[in-house]
Amino acid sequence: MSTNDDTAVAAPVETPTSTVRAAQASHVPHRWRSLTTLIGVTVVDSTEAGLTTTLFPTIARALGLDNGHLGILAAAGKIVAVPFGPAWVWVAGKTSRRIALAMSTIAAGVFGILAGFSSGFGMLLLFNTLMAAALIGGQPIANAVISDAFDDKSRGRAVGMFYGISAVVGSILSPLIAQLSNFSDGWRWGMWIIGGICILAAVVILTLFVDPGVGASEKQLADLSADTREKTKPTFRTVMSLFRIPSFDVMLLSRLLSGHLLIAVFGLQFLVTERGFDNATAALVMLPFGLGYFAGTLGGGFLTSYLDRVLPIRGRVIFLQSAQVLFAVIAFFGTQFDYANIGVYAVFWGLMGMAQGLNPGINRPIVMAITLPELRGQAFAIFITIFEAIGWALFALGAGLFADVVGIQTVFFWTLVVLMLVNAAVLSALYFTYPRDVHRIESTLNARRAELIS
Repeated sequence: MSTNDDTAVAAPVETPTSTVRAAQASHVPHRWRSLTTLIGVTVVDSTEAGLTTTLFPTIARALGLDNGHLGILAAAGKIVAVPFGPAWVWVAGKTSRRIALAMSTIAAGVFGILAGFSSGFGMLLLFNTLMAAALIGGQPIANAVISDAFDDKSRGRAVGMFYGISAVVGSILSPLIAQLSNFSDGWRWGMWIIGGICILAAVVILTLFVDPGVGASEKQLADLSADTREKTKPTFRTVMSLFRIPSFDVMLLSRLLSGHLLIAVFGLQFLVTERGFDNATAALVMLPFGLGYFAGTLGGGFLTSYLDRVLPIRGRVIFLQSAQVLFAVIAFFGTQFDYANIGVYAVFWGLMGMAQGLNPGINRPIVMAITLPELRGQAFAIFITIFEAIGWALFALGAGLFADVVGIQTVFFWTLVVLMLVNAAVLSALYFTYPRDVHRIESTLNARRAELIS
């Protein structure tokens, strides 16, 4: 049977036994409790991570900084993720994912509090970077947990809820935190408060989080014990084999071309320096952005499930491509014209948030579908903490330098519009590679089951 046959990949022949296993895989115990805990912790972590960006115009006035300093802060926070992302996954493997999540959250809170005491750019850069090194641990671990708690048909919805709810709560908190810019040293109090809450969040992890176990949501492995499922351990060789998966390589290249990430770093600075709004007013766009992101992630997750039924396999590729083009079109009209009204920008930020929010609910399930269960933590460490981080760093550092020369608006044109269209074109390769890679994982898991029960 051809490996390009989408129907064969999406709907394998069912037997009574396989039907029971599929039911077990789709109802992993405590999966919603685990997801809720991860969402709560991620809200705190992402709020702390975005605090410097939200309050940067105020920090810049207090410490005498400019766009270049913002670019350096953002780039350093992403560059440090390259070694620390995989390191946290390694810690999770040596201890447990629950312990690793708690450790990273506690460390982030401590460094966030210390950043609030910064007396100059050097001190702020040091503690902000260390905070980022701690926060990055949660992303690959959380995505791996979601892949183990939800089967392939449910992952789009689960990922959509994970990123969407986190974003909408964070977007509500951002304008509130931005009001601290109206007070002397308000940005310091913001860092101290969120840092303290971050430490408390670690207690929630230790108390409520339940790890589903590696491979718990795979229909070939769902009826096996956790010890049996986890007999296959990742090695350096198997981790390196991820780079031999064609679809994974395409997704990594796409991460490097994801210019829309820059809106989170320079969006408020753009509204302040080039459109003339004050910090607190500019921060108002974060609420519609978060609401739009929530709508995109949640709606995108359900749309992914629908496309899986009507357009198996390739429907995901069409959706992912369309999201890139949609963002480019909205960004062009939202950033290349001066509307002189924060309400208009709020609408465009909401639409950009929606278009950006379509991505996690589809690109994460794609990565999950083409990698083996025991390698997903490492795959997301590479995908998020290395390649996405490198992309962020390059965009943030480059934009910070060029923004002071040509202006943020011009930088936005090339990164948010042109580069996103290039990204959509690159993703066309998935039409050829993705069906084959999904079939390969199905075949490998079937063979593994036969070996484990023999």
